[in-house]
Amino acid sequence: MMLPKLKLALATGVAVAGFSTATLAEDFTVGFLGGITGPIESLMPPIQAGAELAINQANEQGGFFGDGSQGSLAVGDTGCEATRAADAADRLVNVDGVAAIVGAMCSGASVSAANNAAVPGGVVMVSPASTAPSLTTLEDSDLVFRTAPSDAFQGEVLANLLADKGITSVAVSYVNNDYGSGLADAFGTAFQAAGGEVLTSEAHEDGKADYRAELGSLSSTGAEMLVVLAYVDGSGGTLIRQAVEGGDFSQFAGADGMVGGRLGELVGEGADGMIATRPGSPDLPGRDAYEAAAEEAGFDPNATFAAQSYDAAFLLALALEKNGGEKEGLNEALREVATEPGETILPGEWEKAVELIAAGEDINYEGASGSHEFDDAGDVPGVFDEMVVEGGEFTLVGPAS
Repeated sequence: MMLPKLKLALATGVAVAGFSTATLAEDFTVGFLGGITGPIESLMPPIQAGAELAINQANEQGGFFGDGSQGSLAVGDTGCEATRAADAADRLVNVDGVAAIVGAMCSGASVSAANNAAVPGGVVMVSPASTAPSLTTLEDSDLVFRTAPSDAFQGEVLANLLADKGITSVAVSYVNNDYGSGLADAFGTAFQAAGGEVLTSEAHEDGKADYRAELGSLSSTGAEMLVVLAYVDGSGGTLIRQAVEGGDFSQFAGADGMVGGRLGELVGEGADGMIATRPGSPDLPGRDAYEAAAEEAGFDPNATFAAQSYDAAFLLALALEKNGGEKEGLNEALREVATEPGETILPGEWEKAVELIAAGEDINYEGASGSHEFDDAGDVPGVFDEMVVEGGEFTLVGPAS
């Protein structure tokens, strides 16, 4: 049935700007599950801003469903923890009655939110940042999608990048969760296939103050590089800092969870030369429009997962418009608005999309971070960026092959 128009109800009290009290009674809500606190906290502001931008553009260009209905975000904080993710998702689905969910971010949080709330409640989730291969095989009734490519691809890209740079031996330390273990497996297999040696691959627990014992074990292998597959605000940043302080390693690599501004605060220039990969954005027709809108909204369009978050929210908005606001069948509508054939819709082209949908025409969204042709598992192909730390900060090198 048609979703009721609901008041904005925040799952964790996180404020969402831009909607007056007078209009809240007419809003319907889209959930946003993020690691607002915890090990990716410093990555979250532009990710959330990307989703807000997409919803705001739809509102400003006439709203939804032909009657000017306004959308808003109800924000839940998972802390990147499974239990908190289940609780936050339950509130979004069963208290706030959200139409769909952007999120979660951390892979384990997405799995927990899906299993405990979204799938039982028939609510579509589109994650901009959950990259663990385990999401591909999740029994989700075709309700869980993502706009970031799987780590099955990222692990191979990182491995080939290091091999191309002449790295022959590594020690791997990965956070003991879905994200870390899946990425470590993919990386290790690909690095050895490329002729390198993984001298040790060891799990570590997040949230510890001291990783010196782990670093001693890793450095004793004689590996020339330490690969840290974790989160910059959690164990990853601490591992790099203590490795630099102790002189355990001088060369470092990582993946998307490490690409945040806080590494410079933790390590300064001690991490200079660190190599990392992250999902990137191909050169698409709508990229310039997205970048201009993001800059006007006050956030960095090139921030890690910001473009993927914008696309997740815009795709869900298009699917809701096509499906008349109904939850049932929203997954099918999502595939239809994201897939050829159809008139191309670029970032920000809400009015054009609404006119075409009202006329019964097919549309095909070409996003800020990719074309997002979802496969049967809700996965997308993607491209990756090569990043390097210079002067204590990550900078973009270019596309990673």
